[in-house]
Amino acid sequence: MTLYEFLSGMLVAAFMIAALFFLRFWRRTRDPLFLSFAGAFMLLGIGQSLLALIDLAKEDQSWIYLVRLTAFMLILAGIYGKNRSQRRS
Repeated sequence: MTLYEFLSGMLVAAFMIAALFFLRFWRRTRDPLFLSFAGAFMLLGIGQSLLALIDLAKEDQSWIYLVRLTAFMLILAGIYGKNRSQRRS
C-alpha cells in the first residue's frame, strides 16, 4: 500500500462520514439542502475511490472529474433551491 492509497482511503472515509451526518440531518429536518449535501459528499467519495482503485493513465482519468463536477453542481442546486424556497415564504 502506498501513501497515496492510504490517504485516499482516509479521504473517502471522511467523505462518507460527512455524507452520513448530512443524511442524518435530512432525516430530522426533511430539508432538501441536507440531502443535496449528502449526495454530493457521496459522489465525492465515489470519485476519490475510483481515482485510487482504478489504475488509469492521467489522460484517461478526466471522466472521473465529471463525478466531482456533478457533486459541486448538486451543492449549487441545493443552495439555489434553499434560497428560492425562502423567498417564497
